[in-house]
Amino acid sequence: MKFVAFERTQQGTGASRRLRNTGKVPGIVYGGGEPRTIEVDHNALFHALKREAFHSSILEMELAGNTQKVLLRDFQMHPWKQQVLHIDFQRIDPTTRLRIKVPLHYGGEENSPAVKTDKCLVNHVATDVEVECLATQLPEFIAVDLSGLAKGQSLHVSDIVPPSGVRIVRHGKLNPVIVAVTMPKVEEEETATADAAAAGAAPAAGTAPAPAAAAAAPAAAKAAKAPAEPAKDDKKKK
Repeated sequence: MKFVAFERTQQGTGASRRLRNTGKVPGIVYGGGEPRTIEVDHNALFHALKREAFHSSILEMELAGNTQKVLLRDFQMHPWKQQVLHIDFQRIDPTTRLRIKVPLHYGGEENSPAVKTDKCLVNHVATDVEVECLATQLPEFIAVDLSGLAKGQSLHVSDIVPPSGVRIVRHGKLNPVIVAVTMPKVEEEETATADAAAAGAAPAAGTAPAPAAAAAAPAAAKAAKAPAEPAKDDKKKK
C-alpha cells in the first residue's frame, strides 16, 4: 500500500491542534536515520486504518519526492470522536528484523467433521498472533486450515504452521488456544432435559410401594363410592 506524507515544520501542542483543525494528522517516522515529523491527510488515513493490510504489511510512504518503506507502529484516536490524533511509522530495510502481530485467516471449517457431521460450533478465540521475521519476509496474514477439526478438539498457537522464515512468538511456555470446538447450546439443553425426564420416570433403586398402603388404596376407593346410611331417627319417622 502507498500513501503520501508531507514534512511538518511546526511542533508543539498548539501547532498540532491547528494542524488537526485543517484536516491533517501530525505524525513521526523514525528508524534508519534521523526521526522526521510529518503530517498526513486525515480522511485518507482514517479510511486506510480500516484496512487490515495497513496494519500488518510493509507500506510505501512518499515523502518529499522520495519513497520509503515503512511500517505502522502506533496511532492514537480521540476518546469519543472518529478522529485520528497522531500516528507513528518506522522505516525498514531488508535487514530489519521485526516483531509484530499478524492477523489469522481461518478457512475450511465448513468442511470439517466437527461441522458437517457433528453440527458443532467453531469459536475463533484469537484473531492474530505475534511473529518475528525479517521485514522482507513479513506476511500480510497467516492462513489456518480448519478442515480437519473434530468434535471436542481445540487448536493452540503451537499448531500454527507459519511461512518460511517466520517464527511464532509464544512468550515462554504459554500455548494459548486459538480455536475451540463446542457442541451447540440447543443440543446440550435437549440432552439435559432428556436425562432429567428419564431420572424422574425411573423409581428410586431399592424402593417399592408399601404393602399396607397398596391394600388400603382399593378399600378407600370402594368406601368413597358407597352411599351413606340414613340416620336412625329418619328410620323411626318412616
